[in-house]
Amino acid sequence: MSIADNIRSLILGGQYAPGDRLGEVELAEALGVSRTPVREALRHLRSEGLVEIVANRGARVVEYPDEDLETIFELRARIEGLAARQAAATATTRDAEHLHKVAVSIRDHAESRDLDSVYRLNAEFHRTLVRLGGSAMLAQSISSLIHSPVLLRTYNSFDAEAMRRSVNHHIEIAAAVHAGDPDWAEAVMRAHLFSARASLLGPRTPPRKQA
Repeated sequence: MSIADNIRSLILGGQYAPGDRLGEVELAEALGVSRTPVREALRHLRSEGLVEIVANRGARVVEYPDEDLETIFELRARIEGLAARQAAATATTRDAEHLHKVAVSIRDHAESRDLDSVYRLNAEFHRTLVRLGGSAMLAQSISSLIHSPVLLRTYNSFDAEAMRRSVNHHIEIAAAVHAGDPDWAEAVMRAHLFSARASLLGPRTPPRKQA
């Protein structure tokens, strides 16, 4: 595992919360390395959007207000719903079979809680849908949202039920694409993203009290 992978795991595992400072000296001591590879790893994580580096203040974990997180999920639901719709309308049988294969791989790695592989395969799944839709504008719009650190945090917030639901959504989206059903594909994609939003942010409104 690389230094960047180790620091990413510390962040996503909850040892560092959003907004926490990431001291090079402390990380170097904790990981048993010099400051140079830590500095390089932090720059790499900045490119992923997980870390921000401020001049004369060092690095810290990126922090998003809940309002921004709501916006990210709303945008993804709308834009990726459209991408799934277009993919279902244009994909070949071979395309759909590849999408199903990726979805099954996500399920297999999710069962062993290999979240790094789940994250990587999930990004591949969504990129494939965008490619199948054939829209350069959609691809550009979705790119930063797919790789958002929010996605990494979301998977770490899943309990067993939420993970099963997410896995099943991927498989169902692939089935909708195979069936050439744009309405089905879009509906499941939107449900998939709003389900992930609920896992990370909780109910939109407080649960009603029993009378």
